[in-house]
Amino acid sequence: MNALILVDLQYDFCKGGALAVPQGNQVIPIANSLMDDFDLVVATQDWHPADHGSFAANHWWRKPYQVIDLHGLSQVLWPIHCVQDSFGAMFLKELNTEKIDKVFQKGTNKEVDSYSGFFDNGRRQSTGMGDYLKEKGVDAVYVMGLATDYCVKYTALDAVDLGFKTHLILEGCRGVNLKEDDSDKAVKEMEEKGVEIIRQLENISLV
Repeated sequence: MNALILVDLQYDFCKGGALAVPQGNQVIPIANSLMDDFDLVVATQDWHPADHGSFAANHWWRKPYQVIDLHGLSQVLWPIHCVQDSFGAMFLKELNTEKIDKVFQKGTNKEVDSYSGFFDNGRRQSTGMGDYLKEKGVDAVYVMGLATDYCVKYTALDAVDLGFKTHLILEGCRGVNLKEDDSDKAVKEMEEKGVEIIRQLENISLV
């Protein structure tokens, strides 16, 4: 069984959002066009408490995009984004959420960030998405969303680790690119770890 994983298609990651990914809105129609082709559609949702440790504003004298040690893990400090129950944490109204079978929230523990849709960054806690997909009989996942070089990458890498045949829908992703080539490096890393990169939508073959 094939599952489509939609990563963090939320207002704060799109145009006008607190942590807008360049051209992030462009992936929404791609997500909508693909959902009917899949047996199962799941989505991840960044869902932070306001006092989350990944927010630069919660650290004296720190600015966004600096890197600190957060409880033993290297942590990029971000602008405040996707705070629980805020408008920015909601899925875009253009996204056809009626087609989403289940949503998995992440980043809920203020002491550790969570890029992957499966685990937090320290792999201390699971979101339950891996167990859910296996219970549904999923053996292949197709990942797309925001952002290529962070949450998409780590979701895809964890999917491989969990034994899923993993594909990245490249046209359905956009990157943060704190450094110009971050997304290219992320795609290369995913490919080296066994993720199949689908570079054109017409090359998606569900069998």
